[in-house]
Amino acid sequence: MRKNVMLLLALLCFAIAHAQQRTISGKVTDQNNEPVEGASVVVKGTKRGTSADAQGNFSIAAVPGEVLVFSSVNFAPAELTIGNETTLNVMLTRTAGQINEVVVTALGIRRSKNQLPYAAQQIGSEEVTRTRNNNVISSMSGKVAGLEIRQTNTMGGSTNIVLRGYKSFTQSNQALFVVDGMPFDNSNTNTLNQIGGRGGFDYGSAAADINPDDIESITVLKGAAATALYGSRAANGVILITTKKGRKGLGISVNSGVTIGKADKATFPEYQNQYGSGYGSANEYGSPDGNFHYFDVNGDGHPDLVVPTGQDASWGAKFDPNLQVYHWDAFFDKTSPYYGKPRPWVAAAHTPYSFLETAVSLNNSVFIEGGDDKAGFTLGYTRTNDKGILPNSKINKDLLNFSASYKVTKNLTAAASVNFSKIDGLGRYGTGYDPKNPMTNFRQWWETNVDILEQKDAYFRTKQNTTWNWLDPSDPVNGNRPAYWDNQYWNRYENYENDQRYRTYGNVSLNYKITDWLNVLGRVALDSYDEMQEERIAVGSTPAFIAGQSTQETVGEPSGYAKYNHSFREYNYDLLINFDKNLNQDLNLKALLGGNIRRTQDASNLAKTNGGIVIPHFYALSNSVNPLSPPIETQSLLEVDGVFAGATLTYKEMLVLDATLRRDRASSLPESNNTYYYPSVSGGFVFSKLLPGLKWINYGKLRANYAEVGNNAPALSVINTYTIPSPFGTHTLASVANTRNNADLKPELSKSYEVGLEASMFNNRLGFDVSYYNTKSVDQILPVQVSTATGYNYEYVNAGSIRNQGVEVSLNATPVRTKDFSWSVNLNWSKNRNKVISLFDTSNNLLIGQSQSEVTVNATLGQPYGTLRGYNFVYKNGQPVVDDDGYYTGYIS
Repeated sequence: MRKNVMLLLALLCFAIAHAQQRTISGKVTDQNNEPVEGASVVVKGTKRGTSADAQGNFSIAAVPGEVLVFSSVNFAPAELTIGNETTLNVMLTRTAGQINEVVVTALGIRRSKNQLPYAAQQIGSEEVTRTRNNNVISSMSGKVAGLEIRQTNTMGGSTNIVLRGYKSFTQSNQALFVVDGMPFDNSNTNTLNQIGGRGGFDYGSAAADINPDDIESITVLKGAAATALYGSRAANGVILITTKKGRKGLGISVNSGVTIGKADKATFPEYQNQYGSGYGSANEYGSPDGNFHYFDVNGDGHPDLVVPTGQDASWGAKFDPNLQVYHWDAFFDKTSPYYGKPRPWVAAAHTPYSFLETAVSLNNSVFIEGGDDKAGFTLGYTRTNDKGILPNSKINKDLLNFSASYKVTKNLTAAASVNFSKIDGLGRYGTGYDPKNPMTNFRQWWETNVDILEQKDAYFRTKQNTTWNWLDPSDPVNGNRPAYWDNQYWNRYENYENDQRYRTYGNVSLNYKITDWLNVLGRVALDSYDEMQEERIAVGSTPAFIAGQSTQETVGEPSGYAKYNHSFREYNYDLLINFDKNLNQDLNLKALLGGNIRRTQDASNLAKTNGGIVIPHFYALSNSVNPLSPPIETQSLLEVDGVFAGATLTYKEMLVLDATLRRDRASSLPESNNTYYYPSVSGGFVFSKLLPGLKWINYGKLRANYAEVGNNAPALSVINTYTIPSPFGTHTLASVANTRNNADLKPELSKSYEVGLEASMFNNRLGFDVSYYNTKSVDQILPVQVSTATGYNYEYVNAGSIRNQGVEVSLNATPVRTKDFSWSVNLNWSKNRNKVISLFDTSNNLLIGQSQSEVTVNATLGQPYGTLRGYNFVYKNGQPVVDDDGYYTGYIS
């Protein structure tokens, strides 16, 4: 009987204890409110425990009165007794001499800040999404020392991303984007004419397809040692993006943002309001004072004053409200309220500034994250609507992101991600010196007597090109067309472009943990997109150039339609073996061995009408006036196979020695000489470990490294290719390019060394990072002039070198930090000195680009890359020299 009673009491106590047990959840953070990934949470005196996830979140079952012990490497442990609460947020304090921030490095490898012997800056997700900017590149501006971001002021325009200066004369200087270990193409399809300022549309950069709301962190690898594992595509630095992963429990986040923009009137031309249309009375337009056309308009037998509409300047007659004059709206358009009527000669009430509209950007996203001990997922959708500052302009984006991971067994984890983006553009801004760029008209060629809102009324009233710039208002047959400029509303609603890009990218991986210190990762990744661009010139427009036509090669089309299709595919196959083991109490070895197979396919097709279109407003290639010319088609395949290895040896978390080596073999190089090696060696010394008595120093490290990285030759650089122009009668023609390829090309090579000092002090409330770097890029791929007797004008060779050297400083401070509030300041400063060291043979200048105004961009010996050159006067004693004919003498600077 007694045994039964004792058993009953034991069961009762167990039931009571079990009934009291509850789930305790919370978050583990450091003093900067950053999550402590992998922090251990254990019920004291038991074997019950768990680990915090990447966001510091944890969940554990415990009974009131039990003690939870929180611990992590380089942090002082903390203990909390369970009361009646179900939520506990814990802050761990770092031990002196340690910075345990986890940084994502090359190939997605995670390292603590202590173990990084090279410069790398990390940007958190909050910094990227705080302003709800729909372009992730723009969100990085000013946040990384040495990162130069230049973006055009057009809607959805392209962005130039350069790290530590320009390293190549003729190849890409753009940093490589990598998303979750997968290279991400950031190409630009703008034409050479658009880039050179001669006109065209800016279709933006492909990195705009990345969803800022899906980003967990961005790591910028600046130097060659940090990027050497990427080999032949690492010369320009790497932007590493890590996306969000699933977490325990279920979380839903919704974000919305509205941005409104207006043009700054202070940056717009200030128009004088004293004189109107014309180039001065010396032009003798016909009136007694020479400033107006002079013919009978109203049929009374007497000549009338008529604005010289065929002009596009405002150096004419002085405004006089008592003077009655026939304006542009008195002719050809019988629906005009001023048809056949004169009006006072006064300045316009609405200048071209009124043409600009209010820009509005809407950004909405919803993300669902969930998981448990075995699986996790993230699913998100973002919709962005951008309305531009010009009429009839907008870009809509739909971004869908999904990622998931699943622990198949205790040692095997499967993961996958798939991302889809759809970009729809309409009415992107024309750029450069081009009729489709209204600023060319408004800033240089304008009549101050023209009211822009009256032009708006005229277009929407007639849906015709009712311009202020009639060729000859006295000629009803041939004069009713634009002399130079269309009605800009006609331009925006008739001569617009539209474009689409569909992109899918993602990866599938398996990670097998052989032991606690050895694992194998296999990964297959795809980056794929297709884009289409359509451009048009409506019947009745001023003749213009379309889809890449050069103003130096051909005349404008009276009307036309062009269609450009471009497809891109890149496949990456990776195998990585990771080793991470404490060899003894003081020594840790991390090692990596792996391989990469990359296949890149690129194809495009540009077709356009010939001689105009037959049926107005019907835009199709079949509507061409003349038979179509052959389309411009391109296709290339680039194959690169790489093997790589790396090792990091750490002694007492104080001394770090890191070395990597990559071998690449590329199809764009000659078969007999297509294999190249890219080494790196780095060292770090955490000197604060030796200064335990200096309590105000939390962390201090010296670092130094040397590396060699490449910039591969582009596809189709070795063997000469042919183009097929329009046939000559019944005879098919073929032509080689102006520049001969070279079967002996080598990749460009950058040799770089770097030293740095970083420190944190005063309980991590003040810190800095200073770097000095010196990079010399050799074996530049240059087009050099050859005798035209060879059939070519130029030939590609390896020659020339350029040096970049500079200093970068990052300063972070937390002036105010309380339990509920903190104020942090981050300052970045950098200075880069760029110099062209050598060119081919005895050459002292290489022409890089030329604008329509004869200003050239050059690589000049002894000067920084990108030197501008143009015409200037010849001076003598400080005064311009005049030749015998009375003209100033000029020269090229």
